[in-house]
Amino acid sequence: MADYFFEVTYEGIVYQKEEVNFKEFEQCTFTNCDFRNCLFVAVTFIDCTFHNCNFDTTKVNYVAFRTVTFNHCSFREVNFAMSDKLIFEMHFNNCILDFTKFYTLKIRTNSFTNCSMIAIDFMATDLTGVVFDNCDLYRSEFEKAIANKANFKTSYNYTIDPTKTKLKKAIFSLEGAKGLLFKHDLVISD
Repeated sequence: MADYFFEVTYEGIVYQKEEVNFKEFEQCTFTNCDFRNCLFVAVTFIDCTFHNCNFDTTKVNYVAFRTVTFNHCSFREVNFAMSDKLIFEMHFNNCILDFTKFYTLKIRTNSFTNCSMIAIDFMATDLTGVVFDNCDLYRSEFEKAIANKANFKTSYNYTIDPTKTKLKKAIFSLEGAKGLLFKHDLVISD
């Protein structure tokens, strides 16, 4: 049975490789914590909040993220594809997610606000209703994704092929629509 922690605040901790494995955290807050050395296995986070934490290159295996909020955190090169898919809900605010993978996940209604999302793998991901608010999506991959009703209106630097991505009722700005026409090699000017 996993260790269970409720409403605990953690500050400035540098976690070791297996320190959080087989633990469940509910309504906990993590501030200025470093998870870079971790190999997460069978960890559950429920209604938790992370502030200024570093997850760069962390290994995520069978981790449950259930209504988790990340503020000013870094996730370079993290692969979320092996996360627990039950009630997978995360919200990212002012985070760095460059080179992260969400391959094949259902991340419906999750939100990304003011995030750097360079070269993210969203291939075959269900992004229905996801909000990308003021995010840099340079070189992010959306092939075979479902992005119906997703909101890209304030985001930028994306290239999405509408013939390879479902985009029904997705929202784009006029400026951002250029990212949908890239494969046609058109020159669009004002």
